[in-house]
Amino acid sequence: MSDKTTIDTSKAGDQPPSEEVPPPAVAAVDPRLLVREQGLKGYVTEFQRRLKGGELGSLPVIVALIVIWAIFQSKDSLFLSSTNMVNISYFVAGTGMLAIGLVFVLLLGEIDLSVASVSGLISALFAVFTTTHGMNMWLAFLLAVLIGIGIGAVHGIFFAKVGVPAFVVTLAGFLGWNGLMLWVLGDTGSLSIADKGPMHLLGQTSFFMDQDIAGAYILATVGVAALLIGSFVEQGRRRKAGVPFRPTSEIVARAVLLAIVGYVVAFVLNKTAGVPNALVVFLVALIICDFVLRRTTFGRKVFALGGSIEASRRAGINVDLVRIAVFAIAGGFAALGGLFLAAQTQTATLQAGSGNTLMLAIAAAVIGGTSLFGGRGRVWSALLGGLVIQSITTGLDLLNMNTSIQYMITGGVLLAAVVVDSVSRRTQRTSGRA
Repeated sequence: MSDKTTIDTSKAGDQPPSEEVPPPAVAAVDPRLLVREQGLKGYVTEFQRRLKGGELGSLPVIVALIVIWAIFQSKDSLFLSSTNMVNISYFVAGTGMLAIGLVFVLLLGEIDLSVASVSGLISALFAVFTTTHGMNMWLAFLLAVLIGIGIGAVHGIFFAKVGVPAFVVTLAGFLGWNGLMLWVLGDTGSLSIADKGPMHLLGQTSFFMDQDIAGAYILATVGVAALLIGSFVEQGRRRKAGVPFRPTSEIVARAVLLAIVGYVVAFVLNKTAGVPNALVVFLVALIICDFVLRRTTFGRKVFALGGSIEASRRAGINVDLVRIAVFAIAGGFAALGGLFLAAQTQTATLQAGSGNTLMLAIAAAVIGGTSLFGGRGRVWSALLGGLVIQSITTGLDLLNMNTSIQYMITGGVLLAAVVVDSVSRRTQRTSGRA
């Protein structure tokens, strides 16, 4: 018995010491999958996490818009009337076009101070082309926009190739293009623009489907259908690639929410005249630009430059080309904004692009949620911020308040938006998300 024990012990001693077996690797799980698996509770938890991390998105401006509407409605019951909502939806388009171009520039962390002067110059050139020289309205419209794009590209070249700071280049443009506008208009100081062609399309008396009550509901239906089709196409593409995708229940919920908002807006606007054509064109521009920024390589390059220029350069991005393209886009939308504003009065005047036009355009982009520090924002900021500013303007007009009050309130709202952005970025850095 002892011999057997000795033999067994010796065999055990001959074995190499056992090594600790590492635990099997745990596959990383996309947090979006966990959120969606938990249903409504998961989305609530994710929303709370975003708030604590400073990822506020469009929430502050939406809350501000609701508060502004509630205050003015309590002061004057006509504020939320159909007529007033039609006015707001119409006049938001001109400044909103300027703001779209500024969103692109702000995403780079830069600024364009020339957009208002460019818009005034373009309206003057358009008036000269059509009124003085009898050019076809649509051809003049296209030529005017191309000139705006060219002016923006010139700013971009000085900034990207020569190295002049964007602030200085566009400040020079602010002065220079305004002077050229004064020279173009000459001693008369104003030129009338015929109410036809594109100017009639964007005018105050022009509505989608010619005031047909079905027009607004058709737009709402198209918007919901586009959301459903786009979401299901993306769901199928992501499912096929084996990456996280939105569940069908979430897609349906988003479509239902959009339908509620869309049909309520359609109902309100239809009580007076319907949806202004200017607003329709503005919304189409927003959709196209949103697609460009979120779904194309160019859009990703713009966000990359706003995050870090040096990292973008090392990643092989042509920094100069993207910068020039962005300023060209800003110039093009400045031209469109100038034509929208000219269509409101059917004239090109010395006051075009002057006054607070530039400040309101910048404020619309920033108040809507685009960061002044670059790398964060969406073109829908132009709509949200524009609604805030136009609501303040219209509300104060209803209350017969002085313009000085409007300036002070708009300035306060702009400061609040920048403070929220700064605090949000600081919170994200603290939580390790910046």
